[in-house]
Amino acid sequence: MSQWYFVPANGERVGPFDAEAAQAWVRANPTAQCWREGMSGWQPARSMPEFAEATAAGAPYLPPAPPPVKGRSDDIDYRIVGTDMQFVEVELDPGETAIAEAGALMYKDASVQMDTVFGDGSHSGQGGGVFDKLLSAGKRVVTGESLFTTTFTHTGSGKAHVAFAAPYPGTVLAMKLDAHGGRLICQKDSFLAGARGVSLGIHLQRKILTGLFGGEGFIMQKIEGDGWVFVHAGGTIVERELKAGERLDVDTGCVVAFHDSVDMDIQRVGGIKSMLFGGEGMFLATLKGPGKVWLQSLPFSRMAGRMLAAAPQSGGQNRGEGSMLGGLGRLLDGDNNF
Repeated sequence: MSQWYFVPANGERVGPFDAEAAQAWVRANPTAQCWREGMSGWQPARSMPEFAEATAAGAPYLPPAPPPVKGRSDDIDYRIVGTDMQFVEVELDPGETAIAEAGALMYKDASVQMDTVFGDGSHSGQGGGVFDKLLSAGKRVVTGESLFTTTFTHTGSGKAHVAFAAPYPGTVLAMKLDAHGGRLICQKDSFLAGARGVSLGIHLQRKILTGLFGGEGFIMQKIEGDGWVFVHAGGTIVERELKAGERLDVDTGCVVAFHDSVDMDIQRVGGIKSMLFGGEGMFLATLKGPGKVWLQSLPFSRMAGRMLAAAPQSGGQNRGEGSMLGGLGRLLDGDNNF
């Protein structure tokens, strides 16, 4: 039997519910949107014949909350350059603004004015109050980001360009948020840049074990809006679309982003022998649909761990590959760390 999911007005997805529990929930929330397997999209619960009794004597009908206002974010153009070490070049019309993490700039045209703003820049030029900016900055601190964001505004005429590069090798993923329900849940530090109007918040893992062992901690990034956003991941990105109830088991560090409708949990990798000697850690992340997920082939933590293990200061061996002189060669070329 299909299970029901609901989105109350101005709220987050809840569920799944069986038929009886769904009736009771709709009776208390008659203005909610609903979905179950087989439906093409979210529908008002009042319009479903299954909930006719539950809504007949309920609260007066109110239309569902309107979707995010189109055009709230600047409609920027872009191109992604490279294969293994990509960067994104954003094309701005006069007055358009892109936002980026501090330190992400690669180059910009002279007519692009750079400024530093408090928070995530989502209220830049749109009348955001002091409280909004303080709240935005506070969310960024909680997710491990800087208090400030850099904005890049085209102040001249014609077209202008600004480019942003990621801090380590990988892939840049471009996503239009209004094509993904206006919200994405991402790993910390994955946001690279986006259009003005994109908002960065926090997503808290409510399950204790998932927060402790899920690879992302209790706090992840929540990116909201309707414009373009650019997310960086290590290695190659794989996109998977999960059906309702379909589960995918993933290494805990390989999760980049997923739809808000996807449920993330953890499970043990197997028996004691697999946990101790399998090399995959003690837990795997489990992602259950419906919704899309994006995975990375090379998490930064994995790459950093290999580099640290190979560093001479950590006991790794510098074998001097390609050098006939060995230690003498390292002295001559300036690499005298034995």
